[in-house]
Amino acid sequence: MRAKASDMYSKDCVKVAIRVRPFNKRERDAGSRCIVSMVSSSITIQDPRDSQGRRSFCFDYAYWSHSGFAQDHSGLYLPEEPGGRYADQAIRENQDTRQCQVFFSMLEIYNEQVVDLLSRASRTPGGLRVREEQQRGFYVEGLRTVPCDSAPQVEQLMEQGTRTRTTAATHMNANSSRSHMLIILQLKQIFSKESITKQSNINLVDLAGSERQRSSGSEADRLKEGTAINLSLTTLGNVISTLADVAVGKKVVHIPYRDSVLTKLLQSALGGNSRTVMIATLSPADICYEESLSTLRYAERAKCIQNRAVVNESPTERLVKELKAENARLLQRLSRLGHEGRRTNDETKELRQLLTHNELQIRAIQTLWEQHLQEALKDWEQQYANITQERRMMQMHPYILNINEDAQLSGVVKLFIQEGEWDIGLCDSSPRFISIKGLGIQGRHAVFRNEQRRVTLTPLAGSKVIVNGNSVSQTTELQHLDRLILGSNCTYLFIGFPSERGGDDWSRYDYDYFQSELAAAEGIHLGEPEVQQVEVKDDFCLGEYYTFVLSLADSSAGSSQTDPSLLAVFYDYIKLMPMVAEVNQMSQELKKGVEFKLEIKNLALSDSKGHDLEKEIVIRVTSVGSKQVWMWSKAKFVNRKFLMEDVYQQHQAEQSGQNRVEGLSAAALPRDKDPFWDPMEPVLLGTAHLWLQSLAFRIPLEEQLEVLGSEGTEEAILQAQLVPCSSTGLPLGEDDILIDPSELLGRRLDFQLFLEQCCGLRWIREARNRGVQIGFRLFDCSQPLYTPAVWHNVNPLLDHRVHFASLHTSQHLLDYLESSAVVLELWGLQEGCTDLVSSLDGVRMTTEGVFIIDEAGPTDTIPAESAELSCSLRAFQQDLEELKSMNASLKTENQSLREQLNTARNGGEGVRGRSVRPSCDAEFARALKVFYHNMTSVRGQLQRLRRHRPSEESDLLGLRLFVDEQSRLLRDFSEQLEQSVSTLKQDVAAIVRRKRERSGIWS
Repeated sequence: MRAKASDMYSKDCVKVAIRVRPFNKRERDAGSRCIVSMVSSSITIQDPRDSQGRRSFCFDYAYWSHSGFAQDHSGLYLPEEPGGRYADQAIRENQDTRQCQVFFSMLEIYNEQVVDLLSRASRTPGGLRVREEQQRGFYVEGLRTVPCDSAPQVEQLMEQGTRTRTTAATHMNANSSRSHMLIILQLKQIFSKESITKQSNINLVDLAGSERQRSSGSEADRLKEGTAINLSLTTLGNVISTLADVAVGKKVVHIPYRDSVLTKLLQSALGGNSRTVMIATLSPADICYEESLSTLRYAERAKCIQNRAVVNESPTERLVKELKAENARLLQRLSRLGHEGRRTNDETKELRQLLTHNELQIRAIQTLWEQHLQEALKDWEQQYANITQERRMMQMHPYILNINEDAQLSGVVKLFIQEGEWDIGLCDSSPRFISIKGLGIQGRHAVFRNEQRRVTLTPLAGSKVIVNGNSVSQTTELQHLDRLILGSNCTYLFIGFPSERGGDDWSRYDYDYFQSELAAAEGIHLGEPEVQQVEVKDDFCLGEYYTFVLSLADSSAGSSQTDPSLLAVFYDYIKLMPMVAEVNQMSQELKKGVEFKLEIKNLALSDSKGHDLEKEIVIRVTSVGSKQVWMWSKAKFVNRKFLMEDVYQQHQAEQSGQNRVEGLSAAALPRDKDPFWDPMEPVLLGTAHLWLQSLAFRIPLEEQLEVLGSEGTEEAILQAQLVPCSSTGLPLGEDDILIDPSELLGRRLDFQLFLEQCCGLRWIREARNRGVQIGFRLFDCSQPLYTPAVWHNVNPLLDHRVHFASLHTSQHLLDYLESSAVVLELWGLQEGCTDLVSSLDGVRMTTEGVFIIDEAGPTDTIPAESAELSCSLRAFQQDLEELKSMNASLKTENQSLREQLNTARNGGEGVRGRSVRPSCDAEFARALKVFYHNMTSVRGQLQRLRRHRPSEESDLLGLRLFVDEQSRLLRDFSEQLEQSVSTLKQDVAAIVRRKRERSGIWS
């Protein structure tokens, strides 16, 4: 009976499993908390920044491995309790009724080139070729496949491939984050009784690390994406998305398998002839929220894919079946001829020869597996000898151990320092030479000396050597577990003599530890600083010192954990540090004349409410010759670094005489294709805050504002004014000052922002061919407004005036004025860049050029919290409220007196000759004006206090002097504040006294 099509084809969805893994070392060190929960096969993830932000996903399988386990003596994690929910990774033993054959392959996809990690031959230029056959689909031609009969052999092959990957990454100035690794396990199950063979392929894919990109750093680059890493990741996502669309019935013309090498090799697993299970591993740490959410979304999309599996029959299995069937026919023929008596000697001989030949073929096919194992055994023996020799050396000599960004690649390379003097550097033929490769490594980079059980390291001229985070230029004695960085980023851990090792835990010295140590040397680190020797008793001053030293620490009172957003910035910083060192080295060798420097954006800046802005890492790019400056986001920098590496590798190939790749000559690269160059664009230099509270009382304000850069440096002094005015632009007088801002509700409010002059521009002082503009945005203006550009002047006159008006002042606008500032942005211009232009889209203006704000009118919107003030300022607010209450009663009394005076005048009493004094309202308004001008000085003193920080090179005496100066500034601030409030109280008391005197006279 012929099988139906439905019997031959099985339509299945991809099964998706999620495993929640334990915290890794970095997450434990950061004090991470678990934000993932699991019930049955449902996973819920909590947004650490939003208590209401929860997302739930349901999958075919879910495994909890985050907790509930214990480690046995062999290092294997096992459930703490029998029947617990912890999911381990052990496998079932083979059954007696079947034979299992396992073949192992390991390859790397680097820049769309396939590299065999198990090959003993030299690397093929351009990589191995990916071919396609109708039966096999896509496969790698020439890829080595090794048979294995035990788990230790698989582990040994993985270690061998990892060693190859590490060495190649070092030589090519690459790392695992730029490459995909694919392990292919071919599993054959041979059922002897049934004469059935089943074959499965297990693809273990280690994808290139996807960068965490914030919304502000995801802008498009003018150049294509760096290398083909993101191409493979993007294509993989497109394939999964397209297959999911097919599964729900959408019409799809093309599935882009062929767009990348990775998707070619995974075609059968993703959407071809297979039954597929996808396993995604999830980090439950709060600092990995974005990556974990992205993984869950990826997996949710994948479970919609449907595959059609067909029963496969291999050519070898088909040949064996045919031979056995032919033998059966031959035996039947021999038997039939014997029964009929027609058998001849020649026929019998021929039939027996055929039978013997077929049996030999079957035996040869069946013994092929044993032959493969015997061939592989020779490799095992050679590798075992090498491992034995390495272990013997480890017990005799000190050595340096490689540390890689990818933990899988760390500890693979061991460079032994035997007795005597050993040079280390690029390849050399001398017998006492340790050969390493990498960016910034000189021909002879440094010298190790192993004498009298002491190991020293001497850097040679022009070489870069860092020991324990500090650059060294003299002979340095190494201690056990010292951290070495040679060149730009070749990181090694020094392992001392066997007698020095003891039971130390080496695992904590991972790649992040090296980079954190470098960042700490620059003053960027997390955790409590060690300041026990600094005798500081003033809590205010000590808090300022902590903020300066830690830079990224959350020093708020009662904070037991660092803000996850600050942790993300810190880890971005240490991740980018080695990359910046590498691109600086490439720029130097390629003679690009460009320097790169990490900066923390918004480190010292705040928004219009005084709240800290979100911090992120940016890269300042400077052309040394022309002093041109660019600011690159993290995403743009990472992309450009990939392109720079391609140019650098082509430069290296040209230097070694290899053939040039078309279009990539480092010497003849056109500027618009050069990843080290960008068109000129304005640069944000810093901001200043002009507080708007005086406008609520219609009091003019004149300020000299300090423009602070992103990291707290003074960029300029800006002279600005707020001028309450009439609808025609004429300034209001003292009689128009309000006592209570609520009097403005529903009425028109006009004022002008006047930007007079910018003084001491550091941007132009550094290079005279530059210019500046000021940008600002007020209340509900959707687009920023800009002043005209001014060039070549350190102290330029701006003379820029803008008139704003609210036709019906709302409570929302009043709340904004009393609690907010207009943030004035200082933009730097360079030759070749376009001026910033005010966009008037959606802006309402009168025919006289007045900008209309607060068009929405009254609203119930609750404004954001005001900036936190000091205790003294809060006390002032209480005093001010009392004064307002007193003034309200005075206004009532004054109104009564006015009525009495009018009655007296109408009654003909002789008061016309008396001199009528100015109204109490005007006197009180003048007193408030004096008070606000005094408070301007007080606010300036408070800003000086916040910026007053010790020098990075301060010793104990310098810190004591800093504390004394800080205490003096604090006293001055307190005295000025008390004097301002006291003056206002005295003025109000005098007004009340005079008013009572007048009341007595008029009565």
